[in-house]
Amino acid sequence: MSSTVGIMIAIVLYMIFVIGIGIWSFKKNSGNTDEYFLGGRKLGPFVTAMSAEASDMSSYLLMGVPGVAYMTGLADAFWTALGLAVGTYLNWLFVARRLRTYTVVSNNSTTLPAFFSNRYRDDKNILSVIAAVVIVIFFVPYTGSGFSACGKLFGRLFSNGGELTVERYHTAMIVFALVIIFYTVLGGFMAASTSDFWQSIIMTFALVVIVCYGVNSVGGMGAVLDNARSLAGYFDLNAMHDASNGTAIDYGFITKISTLAWGLGYFGMPHILLRFMAIENPKKLALSRRIATVWVFISLFVALFIGIMGNAMSNNGVIEQLADGEQVIVVISQLIASHGFIASLIAGLILAGILAATMSTADSQLLAASSSVSQNILKEVFMKHIDPKTEMIVARATVAVVSIIGVVIAWNPESSVFGIVSFAWAGFGAAFGPTVLLALFWKRSNMQGALAGMVSGGAMIFIWKFLVRPLGGAFNIYELLPAFIVALVFNVVVSLLTKAPSDEIVKEFEAVQEALKA
Repeated sequence: MSSTVGIMIAIVLYMIFVIGIGIWSFKKNSGNTDEYFLGGRKLGPFVTAMSAEASDMSSYLLMGVPGVAYMTGLADAFWTALGLAVGTYLNWLFVARRLRTYTVVSNNSTTLPAFFSNRYRDDKNILSVIAAVVIVIFFVPYTGSGFSACGKLFGRLFSNGGELTVERYHTAMIVFALVIIFYTVLGGFMAASTSDFWQSIIMTFALVVIVCYGVNSVGGMGAVLDNARSLAGYFDLNAMHDASNGTAIDYGFITKISTLAWGLGYFGMPHILLRFMAIENPKKLALSRRIATVWVFISLFVALFIGIMGNAMSNNGVIEQLADGEQVIVVISQLIASHGFIASLIAGLILAGILAATMSTADSQLLAASSSVSQNILKEVFMKHIDPKTEMIVARATVAVVSIIGVVIAWNPESSVFGIVSFAWAGFGAAFGPTVLLALFWKRSNMQGALAGMVSGGAMIFIWKFLVRPLGGAFNIYELLPAFIVALVFNVVVSLLTKAPSDEIVKEFEAVQEALKA
């Protein structure tokens, strides 16, 4: 009982803390939507770096990566982590400062859809509306998956016998969804970014404590490595361990390329790109890049190690054998909590780390989806002459409505969190990734090409996922890779076949290049 009380106290204190951030941000908000959705471009380099990565990682860092490593060994988790880490670095290196500079020059664009329309002088806002629709299609379910992850984690944690009941799932999901909605509606982008910064610290704490406790519990690093080497294909970058029969499964070249392709998604993630746009001083982005890259590389590979360590703990009788490897940190946390009240508070902070990973992504997705609806659809199409006060009311109301839809989508406890995340990640990477890169780096890119790339990339995600990939064999490739290539080709070909950009657009592009040299 005392262990559960300690865990609850830590989690409740954590929720009070993030609600406090929302209230603080609300009081500092000047009352305009530019500040509400982009923080007035006032983020410092540390908050920019850590909030971007916290909003990126989600519960995948503390549940997904350890779960894959626990069940199948090194290969799948390693190639996925490598793709994500390299993608993170390249996004910061090539996109961050250029996007920050270009969005200011291009009519002070405060959302990604608005940047597309401003960049290409799309006076009818066709690009921004299409981009906003894409964001809604992929982000609203993505937000729902975050609510679902909270419900599954804490509904199972506080259910009798550890079994997840529908009632407990719904209760846990609604409680945590309300907390996320409350501080996001109040404080907007600044609340989300500030809370994400602190959430990244809690996530780091969780990783460190779990590693130290787990390695010590099995008798040291040697025992962890000996266990990994004893399992067929488990400690091999070219094979996976099949726990059902104890054999190794080949992890071929195509599978590696498919897994590494996760890194392409970063170039099109609206909630991450918004952090680049929001930093106060673009020259500080180099510092942000170093901080973010180091944190991502270390945290991803520590999370991978936790899965391998957890397997050793199971095989050495420290914890039970897990049918669901994603629960390994939860199970280790519960074991830590059994050592007394203070230990249970520490376990509560670890579980708050998982909650932080989920919340930091959900709040950012919520704002990105809401800004697209309120700014790029309602304001640009239906409410062009809206006054600032009403605009803020609409912005906050949109956050609430999108949240409710997310809760409805997540209502079924059998929904696949990872499946939704994987599909949405691919959708953004393909629809927006090539569009962002060509808008920033290619002077000849035009509106028609951007539109063709965006639509073809988004469409190919559905085509490959549901029609091509089921064929198996060489076609069993993560849909992001083929869709990204198709979108890139369509954008380039259509741009070359249609009218070149106007002199005004070309001069603005060249002005950005000069500004970047300063």
